[in-house]
Amino acid sequence: MEDCCDFVQWLGVDMSMQILMCLDNPTDLVRVSAVSTAWRRFVIMNGLSKQLCIRMFPEVSSIAHVVELHDRIEPLQIRYETPMDWPCLERENRVYALLARGFTSFTRKNCLLEAIVASSTDNYPQESIHNTLEPGDRVDQRASYWSSEGAVDPSVPETLVYKLTANLCVITEIHIHPFQAYFQFGFPIYSAKAVRFRLGHLKPAYEFGNDTKNKPSPALKFINENVVWTYTSPSFPMAHESCLQTFKLPEPALCIGGYMQIELLGRVQKQEMDEKYYICVCHVQVVGRPLSPAFDVDIIDPRGKCTLKYYPDADYCCSPVKSEGEASSSPSRFRSFTASIRGWEQMILNTLLGGGVVVGNDDDSDDDDAVGIV
Repeated sequence: MEDCCDFVQWLGVDMSMQILMCLDNPTDLVRVSAVSTAWRRFVIMNGLSKQLCIRMFPEVSSIAHVVELHDRIEPLQIRYETPMDWPCLERENRVYALLARGFTSFTRKNCLLEAIVASSTDNYPQESIHNTLEPGDRVDQRASYWSSEGAVDPSVPETLVYKLTANLCVITEIHIHPFQAYFQFGFPIYSAKAVRFRLGHLKPAYEFGNDTKNKPSPALKFINENVVWTYTSPSFPMAHESCLQTFKLPEPALCIGGYMQIELLGRVQKQEMDEKYYICVCHVQVVGRPLSPAFDVDIIDPRGKCTLKYYPDADYCCSPVKSEGEASSSPSRFRSFTASIRGWEQMILNTLLGGGVVVGNDDDSDDDDAVGIV
């Protein structure tokens, strides 16, 4: 035992950092912190949990402050400690470790909260963007879809803007169902040629009011002037088919701010009666993981710098509630055993980090149920 040495001290700060930065699992980083007081101090002092989050999602670098709130009713003014205060460093390490855990294990859900505005609407409100939240193309024996205005030029694009269920969401894929006009001759499908997605946030001190939401022109003007788009996906070709089409992002994207724009690029179908091109959509899903209510963000400057807020006392249900029928079909013994091991790992992680809420669920078997695809 006398010949043993601490490799962190022996290798020095720079080499130890290079080695520990190779860890890509937040649980491994927590285990490193549990080795000794010296190793825990090294992890905290060098902000390794934050660096891990930034490697996973570079957008995390826009977080300027971290605050921990034990009540959803926030104080009038949040006090920021100096960055080198040890309690501040401990808190940041704990919060970023839990955030990284939330990034790596999640149940897929439909993250759409509400439809905001479309760039154009043919017959408002009968053919408004709000219809795209309904899972089918008919509601109460009536056609349910959004339709653009007609255009002579098939290259004219359209946009649909939505609010997500949380200000902090990990998005993995988007589902879009082009509308087939079953009431027109030939049953034409009004799809787009391609689609692209943007994620972003409102400028600080701006709020999208209820008096604007139900007025398409003011709402579109507000979005164009006050939303900053921080992520743009590549464009994906859209099939000329009436089905729920899946567009999977190359890598999961972190939306800080809770706004999403769908860009519909190019038109395919011409309407016979007026010889104009239209795009129509009957349903949209945004699949991913909202990180609320445990985490929230406030945008604090026009460049997108933000404050990350963590609520350790927030109740969080990480998996959908199963019906009695689903519960009766119990999983295999092996799956039950692995789920139990994950549960113990969650408890150990929770204890090491100070008893906060650990966000996440590694069980991917419920993915399609959680999304609610019809």
